[in-house]
Amino acid sequence: MSDWTSGYVAEVDYTHDFFHEMTPAVMALAATSKGQKHNLAQTDLSYCELGCGQGFTANLLAAANPHIQFHAMDFNPAHIAGARDLAAETDLDNVHFYERSFADFEQEESLPKQFDIIALHGVMSWVSQENQQHIVAFIRRRLKPGGMVYVSYNSLSGWAAMMPLRRILLDRAAQGTGPLEDRIAEALRFAGQLEGAGARFFKANPIAGSRLEKSRKMSRNYLAHEMFNADWTPFHFADLAGDLSAAKLNFLGSTSLLDHVDDICLTPQQRAMLEAESDPVHRESLRDVLVNEQFRSDLFVKGGRSHTERGAIGAWFATPLALMQRYNGGALRLSWRLGEIALDPAQYGPILEALQAGPATVRCLLDQGAFGQMTWGEISRLLRLLIGSGTLSPCLPLEGIKAREARCQAFNLAVCKRAEDSDTLRFLASPVTGGGLELDRFEQLFLLAYSEGKAAPVDWAALAWSILSAQGQRLHHDGQVLEQAEENLAVLQARASAFAARRLPLCKALGLIPAAAEGAIAATTAEPTREAAA
Repeated sequence: MSDWTSGYVAEVDYTHDFFHEMTPAVMALAATSKGQKHNLAQTDLSYCELGCGQGFTANLLAAANPHIQFHAMDFNPAHIAGARDLAAETDLDNVHFYERSFADFEQEESLPKQFDIIALHGVMSWVSQENQQHIVAFIRRRLKPGGMVYVSYNSLSGWAAMMPLRRILLDRAAQGTGPLEDRIAEALRFAGQLEGAGARFFKANPIAGSRLEKSRKMSRNYLAHEMFNADWTPFHFADLAGDLSAAKLNFLGSTSLLDHVDDICLTPQQRAMLEAESDPVHRESLRDVLVNEQFRSDLFVKGGRSHTERGAIGAWFATPLALMQRYNGGALRLSWRLGEIALDPAQYGPILEALQAGPATVRCLLDQGAFGQMTWGEISRLLRLLIGSGTLSPCLPLEGIKAREARCQAFNLAVCKRAEDSDTLRFLASPVTGGGLELDRFEQLFLLAYSEGKAAPVDWAALAWSILSAQGQRLHHDGQVLEQAEENLAVLQARASAFAARRLPLCKALGLIPAAAEGAIAATTAEPTREAAA
């Protein structure tokens, strides 16, 4: 492995994922949920992503948040070249990519002096201790007072049982030759042989066997970066918090609002143990053990400021929310760490029905009577559940929506065009939420056909099939490859009809549609009679 990688996997490209938790509006609401003030409502924000991988998250966020200047770095030149290509293709002038190492990034003269947000997804767990120190030093010098740091990382509690097995996998892959993907596959086979031979490690650590089975089904690209770097650190929370305290950072809270609701995460006895612990760092470390946390996505702040009780409620009232899922009046089922969450349709139904008309602030929903006779404690708890589950999303203000729509539509059109060749990019940008919505390759091709003036789902299916058939590709359905054109078209038509009924209205409501064709959809939007799977 060449020296410039510092032990990090470079021969296999990282995935083109979008990480919802890195959305500024999501970070802002997490702070509001914890009763903390933030600076993220300003119009001239600066955002830095360290270790941006393919840069897709930075590009999507730049399209959806033109009021923010994004700066993103990665050491891999192929990643940066690809990120710049997508930014140039969609005329994004508020995102800047740098091919730099953590050691020399601060020497980049074009960087702002300080940032409002610094974000790292998974990076701290995958780099050396030396690079971890470079990252903390960069944050110490470059984060504004009042600024936030988003950092996600593997948690020691959930990964401790995997550490010996991970070392076996790493050593086995290092002994082989040829492409890394093949060596990863061979290492997984070898670990399976160990388990099959009755290795007592697996009997004493059953979670390791479960994780091994899941790993066999995962993308080799993802596994390469998650498990096969030379450096791999599952953190004890107190250790990471201690490192970041050197940069004057204090823990704010998780970006997952479900973890802000203790009674769906912990039993009464566990909650009592937590309440007996007054130190916030020790409390989080204890919580990791209680829930067997595997992956944390945390916010830290440089100079935290608490709202008054009235100010905290006012911040909630000012938050606009949007519906993120199709709602037809049926039962809403949510589950989290302790299993299914009990919900009352009489409480959540009026909220979801009101938001079908479009985004609204919490105060507007209150004025409409959507919360009925609920107390504020009941309202805020229910909103955390609906937002944390992805049923609702925080939004950007209505001001500036037209400019955001134009930029998002250009970005989304470019992403949908790339779906003609691959399923690599799986998210489109929303000018409403400032974040992304996941759509698979077929859904993107349907949107592409719609944007080209094709009004009926049957025409969307025909366009998708023309692209797939020209590439010699066929669909899978009920565990079989469909060889006949008529069979492939039938499945695509069923999927297109389902998309028209279930997803297209949501795409419209969230502003994802690139330059929609004139005229209404000519085909029915009734539920399809045949459910299709690609």
